[in-house]
Amino acid sequence: MAEAPLNSAVRADAEGVLVFLKVVPGARRSEVAGVLGERLKVRVAAPPEDGKANKAVEALLAEVLGVRPAQVRIHAGQTRPEKTVRVLGMSWDEVARRLGC
Repeated sequence: MAEAPLNSAVRADAEGVLVFLKVVPGARRSEVAGVLGERLKVRVAAPPEDGKANKAVEALLAEVLGVRPAQVRIHAGQTRPEKTVRVLGMSWDEVARRLGC
């Protein structure tokens, strides 16, 4: 898998594609809000308690990417607004295109 340098918010590695996020929990609605610096800004309606926001991030990205929820997992940053998500079974190009990066 080759990594294209268009946006550092999405990077390929040996296990899949990593997406670097800035998550805003407790928003009015869940949405991918665009690129913010070197991260993709994601708003979720779920509150930041008991892992609800993390589950909402995984579900939102799975829906936007058109993959099964099991293919999207929080890789790092479980308790922080800056998170890294791993996407399995997709190419870097496809993830970047579907996320608008």
